[in-house]
Amino acid sequence: MSPTIRVDDEVYEELQKRATPFVDTPNSTLRRVLGLPPGKAPQTGGEAAASSSPDAALRPLLADRRLRPGQRLVWRRRNLNRVHYAEVLENGALRLEDGSVHDTPSGAATALAGNSQNGWTAFATEDGTLLRDMR
Repeated sequence: MSPTIRVDDEVYEELQKRATPFVDTPNSTLRRVLGLPPGKAPQTGGEAAASSSPDAALRPLLADRRLRPGQRLVWRRRNLNRVHYAEVLENGALRLEDGSVHDTPSGAATALAGNSQNGWTAFATEDGTLLRDMR
């Protein structure tokens, strides 16, 4: 698990200015600003664990066809004026735009935000149905 850091609003706004929309994460932006080489994206459980896990959180929603492999989920962060996307994988895990794979919606949302998040209330289908309401 990656450590959590907290920054003030001014630092966060500067990170947002330096980030490439829909590409960068706070981690990738900091790596670039600090002159570090691109690193492996922070993950919860890791890609190998997610791809081999038979119990990824969204698997039941795939089994009864409420979700489908390849479907895109959306997290609209209106307060930050950002939109994040995640792809539902065949095993019920989520792949983020940075390529990281997470077993749970909350793991994916936490990786995007850099702090603890409830992915069940963050992510929705493109038609606006929250994952929480699909359980």
